[in-house]
Amino acid sequence: MEDEEQFTDINGKVIFLACQNHSSFCREFTVSAPKVSLRHIMVYTCSVWMVAYVLFFFTENTAVLSGAIFVTLLGMLLHIHFVKIDHETLLIIGSLGVQVSSSYASGRESTTFIEMSKIKDIVINESIYMQRVIYYLCILLKEPTDPDTLSSVVPLFQSSKPRLNCLVKVYKSCQEILAQS
Repeated sequence: MEDEEQFTDINGKVIFLACQNHSSFCREFTVSAPKVSLRHIMVYTCSVWMVAYVLFFFTENTAVLSGAIFVTLLGMLLHIHFVKIDHETLLIIGSLGVQVSSSYASGRESTTFIEMSKIKDIVINESIYMQRVIYYLCILLKEPTDPDTLSSVVPLFQSSKPRLNCLVKVYKSCQEILAQS
């Protein structure tokens, strides 16, 4: 029982939201971004190599060309392993907690689990970003010593940055589960 809708991020790029209901108190939301663009890779590679060739033309030093190849390959590897996130997942289980996962283009995954007893609420917050107001979903965590006090805020879907219409869909579903527990 999985449905996938097309939304956009704050920059207007297409992203996909997949919602999967495991049970009435367990739901999984996956926001997927497009794969790495071959066109962007080619533009980056050609730009670096053209600059290297111009430098080589004037200096006649082959180390410049070798350095350009090395920098390009290293840059691409670092980008797909540490920067480019393919999809982000939010798994909410009413009686247990929330698991937040990010899957990188290289296959590496980063996962965080937050126990339900530490969660005060899940809210849509607003922020100013590059001279505009954006919205993001976040988890409010309780202070362990004082449950009425807020200890920290955990933002969700940081890489994909979905627009408000996508966040509202996830928010309403999360609130349904939180109301049951």
